[in-house]
Amino acid sequence: MTLRVLAAMSGGVDSAVAAARAAEAGHDVTGVHMALSSNPQSYRTGARGCCTLEDSRDARRAADVIGIPFYVWDLAERFHRDVVEDFVSEYAAGRTPNPCLRCNEKIKFAALLDRALALGFDAVCTGHYARLEGGVLRRGVDQGKDQSYVLAVCTPEQLAHALFPLGDTTKADIRLEAGRRGLQVADKPDSHDICFIADGDTRGFLAERLGASPGPILDTAGNRVGDHDGAYAYTVGQRKGLRLGTPAPDGRPRYVLDISPVDNTVTVGPREALDVHEITGERPVWLAEAPGGPVPRGDGPFSCHVQLRAHGEVHACTAELDGDVLRIRLERPARGVASGQAAVLYAGDRVLASATIAATAGAAV
Repeated sequence: MTLRVLAAMSGGVDSAVAAARAAEAGHDVTGVHMALSSNPQSYRTGARGCCTLEDSRDARRAADVIGIPFYVWDLAERFHRDVVEDFVSEYAAGRTPNPCLRCNEKIKFAALLDRALALGFDAVCTGHYARLEGGVLRRGVDQGKDQSYVLAVCTPEQLAHALFPLGDTTKADIRLEAGRRGLQVADKPDSHDICFIADGDTRGFLAERLGASPGPILDTAGNRVGDHDGAYAYTVGQRKGLRLGTPAPDGRPRYVLDISPVDNTVTVGPREALDVHEITGERPVWLAEAPGGPVPRGDGPFSCHVQLRAHGEVHACTAELDGDVLRIRLERPARGVASGQAAVLYAGDRVLASATIAATAGAAV
């Protein structure tokens, strides 16, 4: 079936090959580059992100080679509000957000998709490494590049209008294919870090927007062992850059255990104090049936696996929906689990659900 497809073209190799594959499959493809900053140089310079004038030009050249129409859509205001401001406010609240996940949720599969559908397109095509089979979101075959985690916030209705042409291919093969197709981005470096932080200095970016807010760094006994210029500059599990004035009695390294914006304190302690056994997730999104049948809404826990950060370790667990809250109990403890990140449930390579981590707990006493 021929579809009218809007291909999101970031200027990188993945989105270029995805658009080329969609066109080769016989779909009526139009390329679009999302302008995410009114001043592109303020977000990223060089080939490090997807928000530069260079990226826009690379996307246009790729569309010319593929032979598809190409447009630039200005989504800068929406991106700033829903991704950049959200990022800052989450850190101010003591949480650790994932801006790539938020961009998928709010920009690519909300703002972009909504506009595409309004214009008569059937689907949005992206260069994500994930698979859609029978409406079910699955991991990409390249485990090192799999992006199902950051797509798990999308609703089934949104995924019904999505195409991920790269999910069955490794990144190495995508680069080779791009070269064969004559795409100049074949050897372009992958984007990394946070696209809207031009120099990669997250702490400086937050300090500029939130200002200095000095406070104490405490140990688990409540003793003051150092000082900070802003609790927002820390994240759970952090070891380096703590600037502690008092060494631990046992001489062992200490890690950030908790960030409290209410009293502007950062609490540090030994690595084992980072162990988390239970996770509470808010705003769950269900994408597939649980193992053995439909998602048990209030019918008791079911066994699955959970991933707690992009490209992070997968943990065996039991999960249960309790009203509008997802409760997860890990079979073995995980360390450095930060609120604000996503907890994504899997059955094998199949995505079951996602939720935003709101709270964690250690072993029951």
